[in-house]
Amino acid sequence: MTKKFFVGRQKRSQLKLREYFDNAVAAEKFESRTKWGVLEVPNGNNMTFGKQILNFFDKLEPPGCIPEDIETLMPYKSPEVQRVMRCFYQKFYSDTDKRVFLIGINPGRFGAGVTGLCFTDPIRLNTECGIAHSITGGRELSSDFVYRVIAAFGGTEAFYKRCYLTAMSPVGFTSRGRNINYYDVKGLPAQLEAWMAEAMDIQLAAGAEKRIAFSMGQGENFKYLKALNKRYRFFERVEALPHPRWVMQYRRKRLDEFIQVYIDALNF
Repeated sequence: MTKKFFVGRQKRSQLKLREYFDNAVAAEKFESRTKWGVLEVPNGNNMTFGKQILNFFDKLEPPGCIPEDIETLMPYKSPEVQRVMRCFYQKFYSDTDKRVFLIGINPGRFGAGVTGLCFTDPIRLNTECGIAHSITGGRELSSDFVYRVIAAFGGTEAFYKRCYLTAMSPVGFTSRGRNINYYDVKGLPAQLEAWMAEAMDIQLAAGAEKRIAFSMGQGENFKYLKALNKRYRFFERVEALPHPRWVMQYRRKRLDEFIQVYIDALNF
């Protein structure tokens, strides 16, 4: 038996989507057909967290409402990125445990924009995650901070057993060769809302801890995530953590203090 739920660009009922997942226990698979393709999501008893996330990224396409002067960062179609992502999710997410969502802004040119993995630059992918690769690139400040947090938490296995790093927009944006955030472009957040809500829904279905989620950033990203959470009820509550890049640029002398802020928040 197969259940199908068609998600359009219009706002849809969050409860309706969850009801379909809850009722899919007896189904062989659940197909969520979005405007970027068909995402097959077997019920959680048969499919790991990692496999569901990989399916999401395999089918992901950029939204069609991007202004002409803005380019998107979409590394997920690269064969090497796909291989690296399979290694990563098989290594750290081959189970059905629920994860705490830490939600950033969108991929950048030196981190997820090249590796496909949030807050993971090519260097940490090799040295910290133990995944050899041929992706070119150097250090990202945000990745530097995040992997200091991961080390303080007990290492990659302990951290990824507990947490999932993602972003409000799974696609990054650049303008004239520089990173930009989804909220930097006037009118773009409203145009992206349904697309981002759909993307978050699918990731949540992989196995989210619904009691709390964290915005990695205390400004516009937090404000927007709170607004979407109020409308779509992704989580029971959303809290903000300092953005990793902000810490590294402006509060580096207090680095240990901010690392502890993250550790304390994640040990709720």
